Amino acid sequence: MSHASYELKAETRERVGKGSSRELRRNGLIPAVIYGDKQAPISIALSTKEVTMKIHAGGFMTTVAVIDVNGEKIRVLPKDYQLDPVRDFTMHVDFLRVSKDSKVTVQVPVHFVNEEKSPGLKAGGVLNIVRHEVELAVAADDIPEFLTVDLSGHKVGDAIHISNIKLPKGATPVITDRDFTVATIAAPAGGLKEEEGEAEA
Repeated sequence: MSHASYELKAETRERVGKGSSRELRRNGLIPAVIYGDKQAPISIALSTKEVTMKIHAGGFMTTVAVIDVNGEKIRVLPKDYQLDPVRDFTMHVDFLRVSKDSKVTVQVPVHFVNEEKSPGLKAGGVLNIVRHEVELAVAADDIPEFLTVDLSGHKVGDAIHISNIKLPKGATPVITDRDFTVATIAAPAGGLKEEEGEAEA
């Protein structure tokens, strides 16, 4: 399941540079660049408010967007953005032009489900998350919102590798030389508690 696409209106920027960026920001706009797909980069200006809302809504880096630049609709994927460290508003965004079949690399968050069905966790084991995100190479239109790790049946000492996770069709991990670990179930520092039934006997 991937995020629904959204559209942003933009205008092209004729002047590029520090002074013009400051002027844009005063007018509630931020500078951004669209590059890639073997075409010349385009400098654009976007609404600071709209972009900051999208970033805070989550999934910004994994959602394909359409940018309407003076009537031309360009499909893009955000590749990078800078926030003002003090005032927490967006300073700049880089967008990568994508076509339907473009392969892109994205960091996809990992979600863990069925913790209550893991014997290891029920016995007091600790879920040790090695990777909160996994970098995938995937078609721009098939970017998953997140990867799901099912903890059912996992015991203390188990390691969950990337090969245990169902990836969307056509997606491959960027790390290909090993079956890397995404999480482990570790024994807690104080040792495991016994099964509750036995403890009462």
